Amino acid sequence: MLELTVKIEAGDLYDYMLMHSYTSPAGLVGSAFGAILILFAIAAQQWIFIVLGLVMLLYLPWTLFLKSRSQSLTNPSFQEPLHYLLDEEGLTVSQGEAQEKMAWGDMYKAVSTGRSIILYTSRVNATLFPKRQLGDRRAAVIEIISTHMPPSKVKIRS
Repeated sequence: MLELTVKIEAGDLYDYMLMHSYTSPAGLVGSAFGAILILFAIAAQQWIFIVLGLVMLLYLPWTLFLKSRSQSLTNPSFQEPLHYLLDEEGLTVSQGEAQEKMAWGDMYKAVSTGRSIILYTSRVNATLFPKRQLGDRRAAVIEIISTHMPPSKVKIRS
């Protein structure tokens, strides 16, 4: 059993949104298309395509940055710290009087970025564990997740 208290900040949300978007087919296609436009512009010396390519490459990160800032300021669930309990049965998330329990078998996948360990509870919803807030408990979080989820669903780098 492991208990954690975590405050999700705008940078944590941005990190999650970037990872989620750029690992999706739409994010990959958009980035590839933007890069191809820039390469085409250089080869054909059609400089307008550089502008279009840069817009394609920079639009998503910029909008995600704005969205993460907005959510961190307006969403009530990011105003107060979240309390996590990871045990043999699953993950319990509580904040104030609200509490939600999710079984390990219901978890979709677990991944990591340079800043966070992300435990997907569905295809689009996730629980974030910012590494800077985990400190020396990071290894314990990874161990609990890896022990209770199938290896095919866990893609965590230490």
